[in-house]
Amino acid sequence: MENQGDEKEHNHIPSQETHHTIKVKKMDRMQLLTILVSVTLLLTLVNTFGGFSFDGGSPTGNAIAPSPSPSPPPPSDARVEVTAGDAPVKGQASAKVTIIEYSDYECPFCGRFYSQTLPQIEEQYVKTGKVKMVFKDFPLSFHQNAQKAAESAHCVREQAGDEGYYAMHDLLFDNQQSLSTANYKTWARTISGVEGAAFDSCLDSGKTAGIVRANFQEGGRVGVQGTPAFFVGGKLISGAQPFQVFQQAIEAEL
Repeated sequence: MENQGDEKEHNHIPSQETHHTIKVKKMDRMQLLTILVSVTLLLTLVNTFGGFSFDGGSPTGNAIAPSPSPSPPPPSDARVEVTAGDAPVKGQASAKVTIIEYSDYECPFCGRFYSQTLPQIEEQYVKTGKVKMVFKDFPLSFHQNAQKAAESAHCVREQAGDEGYYAMHDLLFDNQQSLSTANYKTWARTISGVEGAAFDSCLDSGKTAGIVRANFQEGGRVGVQGTPAFFVGGKLISGAQPFQVFQQAIEAEL
């Protein structure tokens, strides 16, 4: 048996009595082992956490759902039939442009959109009656708090309607680093119209889990592969893009 610390020779002796020697050193074996371990670790990380979309050499900010994705994304100029359904809406019902967002409360890129881009859209387009926002859940499997966070917002909606839903939506994103069932129960009690015991029962029973799953499945069918993803007039915008990207898409629909 070959010892890890020894130098070993394998000799082949041809008829001319010439000796050819192949030496396998410990360092060679260790280098090969290091490479194999590194490649295995890299593949594991990619498979677990997905990837990042790139545009012009810089990250666009899009957490990728684990493969296989249910459907390929539509071409950037294609219109997809996506409706609000019974999802919570922010803005006037008569608004000409609808933005449907598929999002994950634990996704850092979704948090970036919420803090950096959404306020500008709301100020310039939602408050002026030109755009209404529709929020749908797309909790990624490697975000352990995302599913229950989404359920908590729907539990608030049961008692406080869309206004209450978006109040919880804001609390979840404002406190994205502190997501937990205990905190959902605390935050829900700060929202007008929410009775604590009824909220707790809704959340603990998983009463709204089916709504969240249905949103996720719908997202897969329309080509959502990561979060955040948006449909502006049926056209897909993927990732936490800057305000100017949304502005251009909105203006094209007005």
